[in-house]
Amino acid sequence: MPLTTQDVNRFEVARPRLEAIAYRLLGSASEAEDAVQDTFLRWQAADVQRVEVPEAWLTKVLTNLCLNQLTSARARRETYVGQWLPEPLLDGDPMLGPADTAEQRESVSYAVLTLMERLTPAERAVYVLREAFEYPYREIAEILDITESAGQQIFHRAKKHIAAGKARTEIDEAAARRVVEEFLAAATTGKTEPLVRLLTADAISVGDGGGKVPARTKAFEGAVAVAKFIRGLFKPALSKRALVGGSPAIHLTTANGGPAVVAVVDGRVVGVMCAEVTAEGIAAFRNQVNPDKLGRATRVWAATDHGEPLFHAF
Repeated sequence: MPLTTQDVNRFEVARPRLEAIAYRLLGSASEAEDAVQDTFLRWQAADVQRVEVPEAWLTKVLTNLCLNQLTSARARRETYVGQWLPEPLLDGDPMLGPADTAEQRESVSYAVLTLMERLTPAERAVYVLREAFEYPYREIAEILDITESAGQQIFHRAKKHIAAGKARTEIDEAAARRVVEEFLAAATTGKTEPLVRLLTADAISVGDGGGKVPARTKAFEGAVAVAKFIRGLFKPALSKRALVGGSPAIHLTTANGGPAVVAVVDGRVVGVMCAEVTAEGIAAFRNQVNPDKLGRATRVWAATDHGEPLFHAF
């Protein structure tokens, strides 16, 4: 039976929440969009008049589609060229979802999305539904076809894994932004020492080029190594300009709720560097330069005014 306009509207009302759930589960905006579209196709094929609670039905279908995707994604990532990092979402992107509580904001942070890659698909699903969307254990049990007690155990296990990977206390957004701004100013001087002082001793820098853009397979580890890499990153070079199609405008903005450095060439986002800033200093730079994961960022960037860049690189 074809969907009525009312049935389509019911789905469209749920779409933003479904996309936000799928993004947290998959770490990919494009894959999240595909999962939501597949959910719509199942909604279209269902006898929707017999669905008592559309939100619960849609969430169950979407979550299980994402669980299947996560299982196959693990196999694909074993053959991924270089490091795999999530797709960054810039400030204002509706796919970021709810941000009313500290738990909701943290659940979509780039650091936590990266840590969630260590969880099993079931752990990730329970963690996202409980932590980010505050689903009661009863509903989580129905969505995943498990018992409530199993859901509680899985959640506590997942939360423990995430907490173990976040050993430091992060600082508020304004303070973190000031630290990154100071770091960028120091990076353009060509000196390593000022950069080292702003990093934690065990800082890392990880890049995802997906085989499309050069990115080191192994992370840079330690304050000195990271400082040298970042210093070299902003040094002028014709080869760099040729690679990205020009001299990138460097902006400091927000991605996934944290400070991020965005490189833009002719309106196209060519790199997003997400910083993890703690009370001890900058603990990590996670750099997304794979063009396949920057299309949405480019669209969101084009829709807003970001003012003048801090400087032009290369």
